[in-house]
Amino acid sequence: MKRRRTALLSLAALLVAALTAAPAAPAAADEVEQVRNGTFDTTTESWWTTGNVTAGPADGRLCADVPGGTANRWDAAVGQNDITLVKGESYRFSFKASGVPAGHVVRAIVGLQAAPYDTWYEVGPQLSASGDSYAYTFTSPVDTGQAQVAFQAGGAADAWRLCLDDVSLLGGVPPEVYQPDTGPRVRVNQVAYLPAGPKNATLVTDAGTRLAWQLKNADGRPVAHGWTVPRGTDVSSGQNVHSIDFGTFRGRGKDFTLVADGETSRPFDIGTGAYEQLRLDSLKYYYTQRSGIAIRDELRPGYGRPAGHLNATPNQGDANVPCRPGLCDYTLDVTGGWYDAGDHGKYVVNGGISTWELLSTYERSLLARTGRPGRLGDGSLALPESGNKVPDILDEARWELEFLLTMQVPDGQPLAGMAHSKVHDAQWTGLPLLPGDDPQKRELHAPTTQATLNLAAAAAQAARLYRPYDREFAAKALSAARTAWRAALAHPEMYPDPDDGTGGGAYPDDNTSDEFYWAAAELYLTTGEREFAGHVLKSPVHTADIFGPLGFDWSRTAAAGRLDLATVPSGLPGRDKVRRSVIKAADTYLATAGSQPYGMPYAPDGNLYDWGSNAQVLNNAHVIATAYDLTGAAQYRDGALESMDYVLGRNALNISYVTGYGEVASHRQHSRWYAHELDPNLPDPPKGTLAGGANSSIQDPYAQSRLKGCTGQFCYIDDIQSWSTDETAVNWNAALAWMASFAADQD
Repeated sequence: MKRRRTALLSLAALLVAALTAAPAAPAAADEVEQVRNGTFDTTTESWWTTGNVTAGPADGRLCADVPGGTANRWDAAVGQNDITLVKGESYRFSFKASGVPAGHVVRAIVGLQAAPYDTWYEVGPQLSASGDSYAYTFTSPVDTGQAQVAFQAGGAADAWRLCLDDVSLLGGVPPEVYQPDTGPRVRVNQVAYLPAGPKNATLVTDAGTRLAWQLKNADGRPVAHGWTVPRGTDVSSGQNVHSIDFGTFRGRGKDFTLVADGETSRPFDIGTGAYEQLRLDSLKYYYTQRSGIAIRDELRPGYGRPAGHLNATPNQGDANVPCRPGLCDYTLDVTGGWYDAGDHGKYVVNGGISTWELLSTYERSLLARTGRPGRLGDGSLALPESGNKVPDILDEARWELEFLLTMQVPDGQPLAGMAHSKVHDAQWTGLPLLPGDDPQKRELHAPTTQATLNLAAAAAQAARLYRPYDREFAAKALSAARTAWRAALAHPEMYPDPDDGTGGGAYPDDNTSDEFYWAAAELYLTTGEREFAGHVLKSPVHTADIFGPLGFDWSRTAAAGRLDLATVPSGLPGRDKVRRSVIKAADTYLATAGSQPYGMPYAPDGNLYDWGSNAQVLNNAHVIATAYDLTGAAQYRDGALESMDYVLGRNALNISYVTGYGEVASHRQHSRWYAHELDPNLPDPPKGTLAGGANSSIQDPYAQSRLKGCTGQFCYIDDIQSWSTDETAVNWNAALAWMASFAADQD
């Protein structure tokens, strides 16, 4: 997902008064020190502090008294400006640091000292009282003589003392070779296999001939055995691998292991309970992503926080947000909705596809032969709205739907009925930062055809699903959908600016044919009206092969319309052809999965994994699962279930990409408020959060410093700084929720 076009930005330089000094000598092939006076033997010359910090030399160190009661890291800082960086050069950033009392976190950054204050590298060690040495390497993405090294120490309730020594930024050093710990060579779904479902594993081995395997129960007793199948070199990982199929075993239990080639896998269950819990946890994620409401700790223990982006200091608030300069002369109340990802932005295109997939999770439960709507009912997700006799999944989706409706341009204004593409901060903020502590100005961005049609599609779908529970809201949603549809027809080519990526993601997209098709499909399925059927049937998208290897996402939405046309009852002429097109796509994805030793229905061209590849794996599995709902054929059920294995541990890194699921799982996803890695007072992401996954483009500096030259599946690192491989996002969790719900229904 290429939603970002710029590096993350920091507010630190906005709040510091820098001392001017001559630039250091440029980096060369030899190792060259860029920091001046980093040893503090007799003086702190060349170093600045914010006005509230008192600092000076102490026993050959720089020691700074940091005041308590500040809100943000950058409210109290020490740093040095006018440092030279060379694009493509590798640097070792090292320092010694201590904190009294112990346990405080310092945010150490290398970034731009002037607007737009890019951050090119950052770390956040938790300090001891005695002090420790820290060293990191990274590659500069820019040429500049205006770089800054800074240590941000604010945000603590009480005063503390930070001491620094031997601060160094050494240019010309070779980058470190990153070797991920992949654990045992037998790669399994670390969570659970269904008793009557497929059970496959992958063995990494140098062996060219078959090997014996054993399945052992929790007591270590063998309960099944067989032979591996050599698969040769796996393109997606560069490994020589064998496949293991132990699907004939139908027993149940906990803590099974698979043994082959002298290696024992991580433990896993065979049962149904884990998927029922994952269905709920992946949906509970959305409550803690809510904007404009306090998150109640009794509903999400450990995740309670004040409301974000209300009009209360330090927030500037979402109740009266202006447009970016020159776009409009009105303000909108856009309070509510979900924070899109790890930042504080709210985006209509990503919100629309996410809402659709959550609503489709519920709609499938109503229509599919294995659907269990009662398991998504009132009280299932422990929400503030629980107890209102409405399914909780609809309550959660409505929080975003209400926000989407507020993003329409009001009547009487130019472009009335169009939808503003997004609302977010005027500048990128640093990490960590709770939503309620964000001091940035909020801005509405230009309306786009894509955003308008996302609103139309999601609102039209909502109109049919909420009608049994709230006819007034259903009518309001349908009216908004009709208005958006007419506005999009009048303005069919208002595309998002691909360079509008300051303070929030750009979400570039120069094609609206897929959004028109999707919106028309949802409007037709809800109303049955000839106008919308005609648009569906006349659209070139209707007969095109829209199920490509990357799957569907916010920029490829035609599949959403096609899947609903295939599954939601209607009188559309040629509906059988629509259904056959889904089955044909599922066959293609099954063939892809069969060719992959790790069993996922995803094989991007050139082995170049895309941003959010985990969600693309799951969305391709969504298509396979839909073929099962249409046909009842077991190969589609098994193919969809096997796809879940990849995100739950059967992958080259031997990691579950879902927080809280599996013995070794992603838990450092990029987020400003799930930021335990940077601030021990904040939590890790909640259980059931999906990481973005392998991304061959590794756009962020941290990933670039560790993953350069990575192969396919290895282009991932579980670190809060890696926003291109390890972010969390509402659309990715929607893909997980849909597939987890499907899997739970197969018990």
